[in-house]
Amino acid sequence: MHFQLASETEAYRAEVRAHLDAVMTPEFEERIYRSGVAHDETFAKGLVDKGFFAPSWPQDLGGQNRDAWDEQVVKEEFMRADAPMYLSETTRMVASIIREVGTSAIKQRILGPAMNGDITIALGFTEPECGSDVAAASTRAVRDGDDWVINGSKMFTTNGHIADYVFLLARTNPDKPKHKGLTMFLLPLDSDGFEAQAVWTLSGERTNITFFSDVRIGDEWRVGDVDAGWQVLGLSLRDEHASGWGPHIARLLHHVERWAAAPGDDGSPRLTKPDVRRRIARVAMELEVAMLLQRRCVWMTEQGQMPVAEGSMSKVFSTEALTRASQDVVELVGPDAMRSYWEPRAPEQGRFEHLMRFSLGTTIYAGTSEIQRSIIAQRGLGLPR
Repeated sequence: MHFQLASETEAYRAEVRAHLDAVMTPEFEERIYRSGVAHDETFAKGLVDKGFFAPSWPQDLGGQNRDAWDEQVVKEEFMRADAPMYLSETTRMVASIIREVGTSAIKQRILGPAMNGDITIALGFTEPECGSDVAAASTRAVRDGDDWVINGSKMFTTNGHIADYVFLLARTNPDKPKHKGLTMFLLPLDSDGFEAQAVWTLSGERTNITFFSDVRIGDEWRVGDVDAGWQVLGLSLRDEHASGWGPHIARLLHHVERWAAAPGDDGSPRLTKPDVRRRIARVAMELEVAMLLQRRCVWMTEQGQMPVAEGSMSKVFSTEALTRASQDVVELVGPDAMRSYWEPRAPEQGRFEHLMRFSLGTTIYAGTSEIQRSIIAQRGLGLPR
């Protein structure tokens, strides 16, 4: 494994960063934060125009034929800038699955518009009573001729109130074991019987609880074989579980270093204090480990290997490191660190307070830390369930 990026990849990173510096103005950031919605259509279209939306995809499908390292630095820069990317990311992820297992008809209907930023796709996996055990889904899809009739509800359907489709996990055979009676659908959200209600998270993000009441869709919206939804879902969970959150630590480190460079109460730079240097060094070390774990996953993918336990290691370490670092920085800065995001008197415009709230949710997103540890134990170490 190599630890340094190629000069060409670093040059590409500079292009991405320059674009983000130009479009992520303070006014834009504040508007996105106050809306609670991590999506902006104009921003997403700008990524498409610049070729940053899906850089590793083939050119004939809207990509640039770039390698996994170029795609990784794009993800890192988006995360570092806290860009409104979540709906674009879920759209691209589902498009990748459709590209792999979808029918020719659904590929033709979805891939082009998805890669052009003309449609968006949210995820509909978790249910109110199931938590991280998505295989326990009870939302039902019942066959009726050439149609399916869907009833049930989903929780944490982030962006479900603005997306065009939801990638929906539904139970199609209640008589089979829970992992074997599931089917995946791409459900148009303008269908009769769909409703989204807002749920606000600790970090101020809007997610949704969504309801499906006798929603009728044609069989052409099925993705993969009937009762083979767990295998299809596994393609998306593979990508989610391999997520790394290190760039958020880098953003925290940037702000605390800037705070530390300013004079303290005694007029000298805060960075001259041993405790300040010690805590900042601790954050920097957490960042280094988080980035190396994530880049190991990229390296494995480049080598044709599938990061399973390694992806979970990246995810669980980086999110828990972000939580530790955020709390450490708040203790370092003191009571002023709890001034709200965008409050004029808040240090670094309230980034410390917001990152601490935000960090807690990251240990849940894309599979809780408990789920990740189970994957590491069972798939990485071969331990029994």
